[in-house]
Parts: sequence; C-alpha cells; structure tokens
Amino acid sequence: MTRTIVESKTKTAVIGFDEPFCVIGERINPTGRKKLAAELEAGDFSTVEMDAVAQANCGATVLDINAGVVYNSNPNPNETEPPLMTKIVELVQGLVDLPLCIDSSVPAALEAGLKACEGRPLLNSVTGEEDRLEFVLPLVKKYNVPVVAISNDDTGISEDPDVRFAVAKKIVERAADFGIPAHDIVVDPLVMPIGAMGTAGLQVFTLVRRLREELGVNTTCGASNISFGLPNRHGINNAFLPMAMGAGMTSAIMNPVALPVPPSKIAEKRAEVAATGLEIPEDMDDETFCQLFGLGSTMPKPGKEMEAIRAANFLTNNDPHGGAWIEFNKQAPKAGHEGRGRAGRVGGRRRR
Repeated sequence: MTRTIVESKTKTAVIGFDEPFCVIGERINPTGRKKLAAELEAGDFSTVEMDAVAQANCGATVLDINAGVVYNSNPNPNETEPPLMTKIVELVQGLVDLPLCIDSSVPAALEAGLKACEGRPLLNSVTGEEDRLEFVLPLVKKYNVPVVAISNDDTGISEDPDVRFAVAKKIVERAADFGIPAHDIVVDPLVMPIGAMGTAGLQVFTLVRRLREELGVNTTCGASNISFGLPNRHGINNAFLPMAMGAGMTSAIMNPVALPVPPSKIAEKRAEVAATGLEIPEDMDDETFCQLFGLGSTMPKPGKEMEAIRAANFLTNNDPHGGAWIEFNKQAPKAGHEGRGRAGRVGGRRRR
C-alpha cells in the first residue's frame, strides 16, 4: 500500500490508504487574514503561536506553514517571504512537535522552509506548469521530501476532471524522471465549489478513485473549497469529508479548530437574554453561559469536521476497536459531578 512519510524531529505521520485520515492544519496562513498579515509585518507572532498550539491540541496531524504576506513597506515577496518563512518554521517547531508542510508560491521561500525544518516536511506545492516543475522537482529530490502535486498547468484549472487527471499523471511521470517515487507525491485534484458546479463533489470522488487505482498516489484537497459561498458550510464539509475518505482521499488541508466565541457575540447574547426578563446569575462565567445557550465555547475546541473524520476513521477500520473515537468523545466532568454514573447517581448503578 502507498505510504507517504512526513516527519518532525521526533514524530512520524503516515499518509496512506490504510491509515487514519491525515489532517493538515491550515490556520498559519495570512491569506485573507488582514489582522495576521499586519501582525507578521510588525514582527508580532502571537497569533501564529496560538494557532500552532490550538491546531495541535485539536488533532491536526501536520501543520501547514504559509508566510505569504505582501508587506506594505516592501511589496516584493521574493525578498520578504524567505526570512519570514524561516522565522515561522523555527518558532512553530519550538512550540509543537508535529511534522510541517512548507507552503509557498515563492521558490526561495520553499527552500528556506526546507532548510529550517527538522525532520521530513511535506512540500506544498508543484503544479503542471513547466517552470514550476523545473524548479520544485529538483528541490524535492535534493531534500528527499514528499510533495503536493496540484492538478493545474499553464492552461489554468480545467473544469474537465479528465484534464485534471492528465495533469496529475504528467506530474507523477515527470517526478519519476527525477527519481521521485509515486509514494512521495500527494495529488490535489482540486475541489470546485459545489455552489458554482453541481457535479463538483462527484468529480472529486471519481478523480480520487482514479488517482488511487491508476496512479497509486495519496491525495489531499483544500476541504473548505467545496462549500465556498454557501450557508452552513460546516454541514457541507461534514458530509463531504467522509464521502471523500470513502472514495480514497487520504488527507486534507483544513481547519481542525472550532474557533472561540468572540466577546462581542457573548455580550450580544447576554443583552438578548436580559431583554426577555430572564435573570442570569452575576457570577456566571462566559464559558458556562456559552454552554447553557448553545453558543459554543470560549476556548478553541475540535471542530465538527474533526468529529466527522474520526467517525469515518472508525467506520473504515482505520481506528481499530474505536480507541481514538472513544478518547475523542471523553469529556472532563463538571464540578460536583465527578464519579457520577448513569442518571447522575453518585457511584453509578445501585447494587441490590
């Protein structure tokens, strides 16, 4: 069976058909996050630190590191991104012991990340464009790392799944010319938004099966792309991920964290409750209030997508005996309820 090995200094993650689904945490990425981009330009890495720890605690297998900030002070990412990538990689490695995925469109930043990494990172990414192939594949060979292969080329992203398969096949064949084995290539067949293309889900499932059966490669995707622009995106993502896993997908770049409820939303809900005449005890903390009124949590917790993935791991026998599922669903007892069994009775079932 195909296995792609990714390593940190002391931990190994295996992406494979008979392995638990690999969750590649996407949060350390300033794209579309103006606040994070501004912090990074100012040399403030506090959000990076929080995101690294939160994703590790919520079950990420690998952490994606993207330093793609376009500085206002210097708009040339070829100059600014490589040293920033080095800084972020070194910082994250000092906080969590998870394998990393080095993610950049800037060639020099890719190599900077590879040099800074301890272990064997995943490189994200190579496409079918000739100049990208000619630069990235030698890097993959030089550093002996696996690579994400994205199914687009000089013609762009095709809506035809056969074309996307052909691009993936081309990359696998070109990689072989460099002595890079198929098990070190993780293909991203490109997920289209279901809201714009009604067959997007079916296309992905068909492509993943072909990539597994015909090319023998592992696969990944940007999971949230499927629900882009739609309401209740988590609902769509929760259905998509197990279905993609059933088709043979072995990893996804995604957010494993259910983000904390912001103070503004808590204040708004408190005001709403007060307006009904319902009195809330003055000493009720925000976490208890959120739990009571179904707002979520003030702390980062695993998202619903993680629940769906772990259930699918169990159902596909990639969680033998359900140990990970049971552990995932354990909750610390509330104060005053320690030792209580069924129906809240102290000590469990009464003996006769």
